[in-house]
Amino acid sequence: MLDQHAAGPRTPGTATRGETVPTVPPASTAAEAVDVTALLERGRTLATPVLRAAIDRLAPPMDTVSAYHFGWIDADGNPTSGDGGKAVRPALAVLSAEVTGAAPETGIPGAVAVELVHNFSLLHDDLMDGDEQRRHRDTVWKVHGPAQAILVGDALFALANEVLLELGTVEAGRATRRLTAATRALIDGQAQDISYEHRDRVSVEECLEMEGNKTGALLACASSIGAVLGGADDRTADTLEKYGYHLGLAFQAVDDLLGIWGDPVSTGKQTWSDLRQRKKSLPVVAALAAGGPASDRLGEILAADAKSSDFENFSEEEFAARAALIEEAGGREWTADEARRQHTVAIEALDSVDMPDRVRQQFTALADFVVVRKR
Repeated sequence: MLDQHAAGPRTPGTATRGETVPTVPPASTAAEAVDVTALLERGRTLATPVLRAAIDRLAPPMDTVSAYHFGWIDADGNPTSGDGGKAVRPALAVLSAEVTGAAPETGIPGAVAVELVHNFSLLHDDLMDGDEQRRHRDTVWKVHGPAQAILVGDALFALANEVLLELGTVEAGRATRRLTAATRALIDGQAQDISYEHRDRVSVEECLEMEGNKTGALLACASSIGAVLGGADDRTADTLEKYGYHLGLAFQAVDDLLGIWGDPVSTGKQTWSDLRQRKKSLPVVAALAAGGPASDRLGEILAADAKSSDFENFSEEEFAARAALIEEAGGREWTADEARRQHTVAIEALDSVDMPDRVRQQFTALADFVVVRKR
């Protein structure tokens, strides 16, 4: 399996203070010609019919609750063309099959399995975090209740394993082992995330480990599972996992920036979303580790927030003031720089895998897309 510590953290605050830092690197020349929208849509189009068929196996009302979560119907059961997410993971799974020379369709079961696990985690995370909005509408627990959110999440996890194992091949068994390992890491990451909310301080290393588990592990699996189904050896699969793992860290770093400074119209979440939940995300952790007056003041305020009985009633101005201190201490700039660094490590991993140039360019383009986004 991949080396999750191949690129360790740097000390916060090393970038020039006050400089406006772009969130992401420029797209590489090789990837500029790739139509990423078409690549994402291909993954969605290939995976959706199989995904719908899997959801149809669920007993009522879990089938309709799942359909609501995926954006196929509204709260009243009417068909809708709602936002079903970015579909990065299905795109990666389908693309990875082509590394081996197999048809993209070979990766479909892997794409569906990864998407089921991802959405299992979203259903549970929304409930645990108290998030009332996802993809610009009410979350499942808000509409259908906490019990359905838990049951449907469990059902999606079970379906993910069924979709792979019913193939009945050696490759399907190998793929399932990688998926279950990634799922366990994902759950570890969520447990770490929750525990960190109740601590005054979390190190940058701890935060990166948590985000590597919570986001990196499943993107690593998505980047290799199609290749495994196509017969790739373990060395190839491990290297593709390294690409996906570091891509996941870049993805989460951008998510952390959007969780504080993202436009609610684009993200579908509340303003200052992560600050409202007391999340120890990378910008917060990096700011606290940087030292200096803004960092010290931020630490004092966050420690007081943890003891406040009125935190949920804080005004927009109070959250804006905390975000300003994070930025002044260098947390925003450092996180943007970390997204670029993890992106670079991900792209460099591809150099160790023999694949068609077209496929390599598409992997690169997807990596560029992950860190050049507003939601």
